[in-house]
Amino acid sequence: MRTIRIEGLEKSVSCLIQGSDYFSMDIYDKVCGVLDAFFKIGGNTIDTAHVYGGGNSERTIGQWMKDRGNRADVILLTKGAHHDSSGPRVTPEAIASDLNESLERLGTDYVDLYALHRDDPSVPVGAIIEALNGHIAAGRIRAIGASNWTVQRLQEANDYAAANGLTGFAFSSSNLSLAKAKEPFWAGCVSAYADDCAWHERNRFPLLSWSSQARGFFTGRYTPEVTDNADLVRVFYSDDNWERLRRAEMLGKQKAASPIQIALAYVLNQPFPACALIGAQTPEELESCRQGADIRLTREELHWLEYGEGDI
Repeated sequence: MRTIRIEGLEKSVSCLIQGSDYFSMDIYDKVCGVLDAFFKIGGNTIDTAHVYGGGNSERTIGQWMKDRGNRADVILLTKGAHHDSSGPRVTPEAIASDLNESLERLGTDYVDLYALHRDDPSVPVGAIIEALNGHIAAGRIRAIGASNWTVQRLQEANDYAAANGLTGFAFSSSNLSLAKAKEPFWAGCVSAYADDCAWHERNRFPLLSWSSQARGFFTGRYTPEVTDNADLVRVFYSDDNWERLRRAEMLGKQKAASPIQIALAYVLNQPFPACALIGAQTPEELESCRQGADIRLTREELHWLEYGEGDI
């Protein structure tokens, strides 16, 4: 499996990152099957978060690592400082509280990749970067990043880090998919569009995409007449996206691939380091993702998929 490098880590990150928002000890055997199969196909990175399942996701991953004795082989990405019912909580205190609880649940003394789950633009970046650097110095975090931060805030944070001799963000995790979101899937979420991708390319800045396959838009289950998934309709149903689905079907026929595999390949063949968070729950879904990750697309094919311009 292809990998990318993220500054601060000794090991490379697999281009497919297994998502875990559905993990819990109630389905532990299923989780073990998914994670074992994911590592068997060459994956090495698991995405989780302090808020997933009220902590059940992290606890289940921790139990799996304990049972397998494989912590050193796993790249853990967890996230913290998500807002709660009181509002934003991107503060040094919330970061410390969430991180310490995540470490306890995961049964480890460090996480490889730590991302702030949301942003609060009212909080100056300096205080955030300094707080995160304290955790890096203490050995609790290897590399820091931001989920759902705009590229403008990422640049501001890294400019502050550079000016003050601190470690800046090494990766971003926003939504990047062939189907373009009309509006945020959840409040406070950020999607990467053309200008954002240009920033990532200029800076060679890794992007770890959530909803990389547009939450099933390319599976063939959905048509303009199928409207039972209100969130999918709200976010991804548009004339432009139906055309992108049609083009993914056309290119898929040329490459003996399914449209959802082409959509995955679109993310992984960007002109900057990119990974795709996947929500595979079966061996068949994992194998489909593995095959999609092997597809190579040219820059011309990427442009044609997105805009319908040029030839393939």
